[in-house]
This record gives sequence, structure tokens and C-alpha cells, in this order.
Amino acid sequence: MNVRSNVFVTRRRYKRIAGSSHQHAPRKMKPNRRQYDDKLSAILSAAACVFAEKGYHNASIRDIARASGVSLSGLYYYFDSKEEALFLIQDRAFETLLTQLEEKLADVTDPAERLYVLVENQLNYFIANMAEMKVLSHEARSLGGDYLNQVNSRKKRVTEIGTSILRDLRPDSQLDERVATFALFGMMNWLYNWYRPENDVDPITLVEQMTSIFINGYLGATEAAVSGQGDGAFRGARSF
Repeated sequence: MNVRSNVFVTRRRYKRIAGSSHQHAPRKMKPNRRQYDDKLSAILSAAACVFAEKGYHNASIRDIARASGVSLSGLYYYFDSKEEALFLIQDRAFETLLTQLEEKLADVTDPAERLYVLVENQLNYFIANMAEMKVLSHEARSLGGDYLNQVNSRKKRVTEIGTSILRDLRPDSQLDERVATFALFGMMNWLYNWYRPENDVDPITLVEQMTSIFINGYLGATEAAVSGQGDGAFRGARSF
């Protein structure tokens, strides 16, 4: 099942979670899954922008309606509450990250290259979804109950993959695995605070330099860049 289909299934499955007190008229059968998923994606993108700008607790369903161009009654066709909208944003984001990462890593065995793939997957998604990235970081504790458990299970899996890659990269490391893992993800997850595509390096260079800094340290990465000037210094990120 692909990510798009999973959005539809997730929406249907988690209608039964958390016992929403909202009572609305029965929904009509969805005429087309692709049409439904495309509309849901557009609404969630608008909701992510609202939450990123105002914060989850200061935003309202009415704000989402204005941002998405969908009526209040129309929004309830896709979710029953503001919390469910936040859940769908976070769950979809981590599902996409995890699915794409596992697919890209399937045929990669070299630990350094696997790390590069992890960084590339994470950063490319964040660059394309800055509002969602801010929501993931700022609203991690705004969900509760089964919504939170579902999101945390996906987040934990992504983290476990990162830890496994670092363990394979340096089996004899004396560094604490938790420190190393969250140092890596912290470096990537802070991206939305400072990265501006129009002013900063292109995404490929960003991935290569972040990977190099993490593996070689700042001094080692700087020396590699100086010695490799003119011949794609960071294009060899896979050969650390």
C-alpha cells in the first residue's frame, strides 16, 4: 500500500480513536479515493501553515477553513476536530519519511552511504515541507492518547534506523548512542529555523556538507573541502 492510500486508510481508521464528542451528519460515500486524498492533502497543508504561524493552541478550525478555502462543514467531511487535523499532519509526515527511507535503504549496505541516504531523505522532505517541519518540532506534545502513541511509534522507528546506522558506522565507538543519534537528528531538525533556499546552499550541497560535518567533524570537513576545491569536494560524501 502506498503513502497516498495510507492517508485514506489512516483517516478511516482513526475516526474511531479518542471518542470525539463532535456529532455531524453522516458523511456521503467518498466518490473517488484519489480525489479525496488530494483534497485532504491540500487541506492539511493549509492547516500546517496555520499551525506553524499561529501555534496549534492559538489556531482554530475557522482559521483552517479560511486558509484552505473550504467551509467549516466541508472540513468536518475530512476530520472531526482540530486535534485530528494535527494528528493527520504529523502521522502523514512521519509515515512519508519512514516509507521513503526504508525504500531508499533497501539495497544500500555501506554504513556511510546509508547515513547519507538518511540525511538526504530527512532534509529533502523538510525543505519541501517547512510548515509541516515546524509543526512536527513545536507541536510534538500537543497530541494525546492513541494519536500520540501512533505518531511516536513512527518517530521511534525513524530514530531506531538512525541509531542502527551509526552503530554500523563505528561499532567500536565509545560515544553514547543516544547522544550521537539525537545530535544527528537535532542538527537536521533545526533546519526550518534558518535554511532559506533562495539565500543558502542548494539542497545537494546541504546534504553533503551536513553529512561530512557529522562524520568528520567541523575541522575534518573543512580540510576536506579545502583540499578538494574545484573537483566537487562534497560530492564524495559516500566515501567518508
